[in-house]
Amino acid sequence: MPTQIFTHIKLLAGTHGPRSFIRGKDLAILPAINDAYLIIEDDTIAEFGSMENFSGKKSDVVPDTIVLPSWCDSHSHLVFAGSREGEFIDKINGLTYAEIAEKGGGILNSANKLNDTSEDILFEQSWKRLNELSRL
Repeated sequence: MPTQIFTHIKLLAGTHGPRSFIRGKDLAILPAINDAYLIIEDDTIAEFGSMENFSGKKSDVVPDTIVLPSWCDSHSHLVFAGSREGEFIDKINGLTYAEIAEKGGGILNSANKLNDTSEDILFEQSWKRLNELSRL
């Protein structure tokens, strides 16, 4: 894939350093750069920064745009028996996975809910979600 260069991005969010692992309360911090550039090579973020540090290559200008290149839902699926959004908030607030599990959350809780929910209900919930997503 050719190199893609975007400049004059109003707000480039999620500008953590390369290979940084974010856990606990650090999940609540979303670093961002105003008036930024972003270079993508072979579907990988190669470089980003403030426009004052841009080398001046030809680019696609994207003013008044907010870009979240690192925003990634690494695990999602249509069929599930309950939301775990509250657990994400707990993680942002610094709770460990063990503490979340002690409160009744975690993957074992999700698996139990899935096992306790009938196939008909799972189908109905998923069909409803699919219809909601198709309207976006």
